[in-house]
Amino acid sequence: MGHTMALLPPFIRVSRASRTTRNAAAPHSAAGLPADDEVLLDVPDDRLGPALVAAGLGAYAPAAQLMARTREQAEWEYRDRYASRLASFARSRPEWFEEWRAAAPRDPDVLLVSAQLAVDRAWSSPARAELLREVSPLITAAAQSDVRDPVPWRIALDHARGTRAGHKYFGELWEAAVRRAPHHYGCHVAAKRYLAESWHGSHRECFDFADRAAQDAPAGSLVQALPARAAFAYLTDGCGPEVPRERLDAAADRAVALSARFPSLDPWPAEIRNLLTYVLVRLDRRDDALAQLRLIGPYATSFPWGRLSDDPLGHFLAVREEVRSGPSERPPWQPENGHDGRDRPKDH
Repeated sequence: MGHTMALLPPFIRVSRASRTTRNAAAPHSAAGLPADDEVLLDVPDDRLGPALVAAGLGAYAPAAQLMARTREQAEWEYRDRYASRLASFARSRPEWFEEWRAAAPRDPDVLLVSAQLAVDRAWSSPARAELLREVSPLITAAAQSDVRDPVPWRIALDHARGTRAGHKYFGELWEAAVRRAPHHYGCHVAAKRYLAESWHGSHRECFDFADRAAQDAPAGSLVQALPARAAFAYLTDGCGPEVPRERLDAAADRAVALSARFPSLDPWPAEIRNLLTYVLVRLDRRDDALAQLRLIGPYATSFPWGRLSDDPLGHFLAVREEVRSGPSERPPWQPENGHDGRDRPKDH
C-alpha cells in the first residue's frame, strides 16, 4: 500500500479559553461521553487513591502497606505505576515520605520510591547527566533490596538514557530487567525510549523492537500497547524515513484489541486508551477514536496530552470535541512538530 505519513491529518493545539467556550452546549451525552466538567486528569485507581489522600494528610502507612502488597504479590505493573505516582507526590509534599524514610530507611519500598524520586528531581535539572550519576547508588540499593523486583531496573534503564550510557551497559541492564519479568511494560517503554534516542529518526527499528516484544507477550499484557507508543513517537517526531500506513494501523489494531480486554470507565487502562485515541485520530480513524473515548469516560491522562500542550486536560477535551462533532469544512488540526522544543520533566 502507498499510504504513508503524507496522508495523515495533522493534530490540534488549544487554549483553556477555547475549552471553556465549548463546554457550554456540547451534547456529549448523546455521543455517550461525560460532560467536560466531569472529566478529570490522572485519577488514581481505588488502591492508590486512599494512599495519596493519607499522604496528603501526612500519613505514610497506607502507602507503605500498598507498596508492600505489590512486592509480596509480585504485582510488578502496579508497583511500577504506584512508585512513580508516590514519588511524584513526594516532590511537592515531601513530609510524609521523609517520615516514612526515617522510620524504615532500608525498606525495599522506601528504597524504590527514593530512587524514583531522585531520578525525577535530577531529570528536570539543566545538569541532568551529572546529577543522575550521583543517584546511581540509590538505584543500586533499590535493586539489591529485592532481587525479584524489575522496577529498579526500569529506573536504571531510564537512568542509562539520561546519562547517555553506551549500548553495552544498556544491554546488561536490559538483560537483568527481562530476566526478572520478561514482559514488564515499564521496562519495555524505557528500552524503547533509549533506543529511540540512540537511533534518532530510525523509527522502523523502534517499530521492530516494539512489534517483536508485543508478538512475544501474552494477549492481555500491557506490552501489546508498545507498538502504539512507537506510532505515537513517529507521529510526533517529524523526522526520519516514512513508516508505511499499514504498519501504523496494525499498531493501533493491536492496542484496540488490548483495550477491549479491560472494563470500560476504568482508570487502570486509561493511559493506554488516551494514547490510542491520539494515534487513531492521527490516522483519521474517528469512529474507532470515538469508541475509545467512550471507554475512557472521565479518565484523561497527562500522557500523551502533556507532551503536546501545557494544558493536557484542555487538549484532551478539545480533541474529544473534534472527534465527537466530526470533520468540519475547515481543517481543525494544526501540525505537530516534535515536542515543541521543550523537554518536559515527565518525559522520562
